[in-house]
Amino acid sequence: MTVSLSTVEDKTRATIGVRLFTVLAWVPERRALWRVHSSHPAEYPVGGEKTVEVAAGWLDQCVTGQEPYFGPDSAAVREIFADHELIDRLGCGAVINVPVVDDGRTLGVLNILDAEGSYDGDSVMAARSLAPLAVPALRELLETR
Repeated sequence: MTVSLSTVEDKTRATIGVRLFTVLAWVPERRALWRVHSSHPAEYPVGGEKTVEVAAGWLDQCVTGQEPYFGPDSAAVREIFADHELIDRLGCGAVINVPVVDDGRTLGVLNILDAEGSYDGDSVMAARSLAPLAVPALRELLETR
């Protein structure tokens, strides 16, 4: 049975806490991130796409390099995300972005946000351990797209 992305969200909430949780699928042929899950569908609707809204360094680190991005405070969020004002309005000032990797291929990214100061290095490690749970659901979504 495939673990749903809602279950991944619930496990993330129970493990490290989360205020805003989205999952983006990576569409390499368009160099786009496609939102396939959202804890806040009014502000971040499923189906939305991001192409150039994030800093190139973030894409290189998280999607290409398959390494998590950790922004511990509002300054880090502002530096990377064009929608930082909305993120701030939702009470989020810390972010962990974790690549979801399947057999060497980046399928997408878990976006985990909470209040400034909510996360540390241990939180990043815990978030990284949750990413494999999203592999089956992302693989299925990308295959049926």
